[in-house]
Amino acid sequence: MSNPVTPQMVKQLRDRTDQPMGLCQKALVQAAGDMDKAIDWLRSQNKNMGAVREGNETAEGRIGVYLDPATKTAAIVEMRCESAPSAKSDQFIALANDLAKHVAENKPTSVAEALTQPFGKGTIADRINDVVGVIREKMILQRFQRLEGGLYGSYVHHDGTVGVILECSGTGGGEVIRDVATHIAALNPPYANVAAVPADVVAKEKDAVKAEMDVDPKSQGKPANILEKIAEGKLKTRLAESVLTEQQMANGEKYPKMTVGAALQKAGVEAVKFVRFKVGGLS
Repeated sequence: MSNPVTPQMVKQLRDRTDQPMGLCQKALVQAAGDMDKAIDWLRSQNKNMGAVREGNETAEGRIGVYLDPATKTAAIVEMRCESAPSAKSDQFIALANDLAKHVAENKPTSVAEALTQPFGKGTIADRINDVVGVIREKMILQRFQRLEGGLYGSYVHHDGTVGVILECSGTGGGEVIRDVATHIAALNPPYANVAAVPADVVAKEKDAVKAEMDVDPKSQGKPANILEKIAEGKLKTRLAESVLTEQQMANGEKYPKMTVGAALQKAGVEAVKFVRFKVGGLS
């Protein structure tokens, strides 16, 4: 026996799903007034919409991050959609953040696995399709990375296109880790610390320093120990261009004449690694 569809039921379904009122009414009619079946019907329609838009380009998107200090876990995801206004919508922002939390807590090893994992009364794929049904655009989980065991700070640019998670070791941290994450978002250094620089890159920089000093008249006649110190200083300057901890803090007003490494050390932590996602990019 079917239940009569009332305006109150339509509003309730609308509040639960964010779907258009007309579509909510149609779902309730199709489901004979059963709210759960109506939600299932809406999800089936959203899947169909995703299939129709499968060929559409997803050049826009947003980075979502999640940190849990209690469990020392963190995750960052890149969600893609078709248009910039959709990427800035509340529904899409919530979706990206929900998926980042899910990745941190459920440890998927691939996008394909994540999409099939349970979420609420459905799956992650259903969670994405629910938003597809509201915004009417193709959406995909492009990539993610999960971290665990460290102290974490994060930053997402105001437009959502760049996000960073920084992992540190130590017992302090706090605000400075977030400030360094902001620095990484802006300057995008290739390496977290000197130890992370490949040996061949260090060797190449040393050769460049030696070649520079060999033709510098100021180097002529100086004792070997002095030349060694000069070479070390020049190498450090070169590495500062690509090594996070050797760079001057981007926020010079808050951290005057202080390197990233010094700022972190002052807070009782050291940089271990970082993950930087940019929508549409490789890092």
